[in-house]
Amino acid sequence: MLTTNQNKTRMLVLNALFITLTFLATMFINIRLPLMGNGGLIHLGNVPLLIAAFVLGKKSGAIVGAFGMALFDIISGWTLWAPFTFVIVGAMGYVAGLIAEKLPGKKSFVYILAIAVALIIKVVGYYFTEVILYSNWIQPFGSVPGNIMQLVIAGIVVVPLANGFKQRIGRSNSI
Repeated sequence: MLTTNQNKTRMLVLNALFITLTFLATMFINIRLPLMGNGGLIHLGNVPLLIAAFVLGKKSGAIVGAFGMALFDIISGWTLWAPFTFVIVGAMGYVAGLIAEKLPGKKSFVYILAIAVALIIKVVGYYFTEVILYSNWIQPFGSVPGNIMQLVIAGIVVVPLANGFKQRIGRSNSI
């Protein structure tokens, strides 16, 4: 059984690991789509983010999403987007983790529901971010397909994997 300090250290290490995985998957596993707006970058950064939210909980989901994706924005030249990303993707991770923690039922269905809600947060959040940045209500619609595709692809990968990860690195005190 782990002590409180050991558990805090374990969570710190796991959060750092998932932040790194989120950053790397966003930075290096991506495809640029020829769409108008900024929704043309399809990446797999949402995969480790959602796994962290489902396995480690809402707090870790928020931390991993906010820091992992905002770090990508800062390093890759999208610095203006970093504060928005911090809030939007942090909210995605928190809400996805909250739904996974609180809703009873078949976990696959719960994960799909959590991803659907995260998708809504992403699409709405980035739509209004682009409205603010570009002072245009029409152009941000061009980013919607890319944002939807990111979460759909992540869901296809995450839903079958999440339970296995939960059994391996979940909140058990055996590690």
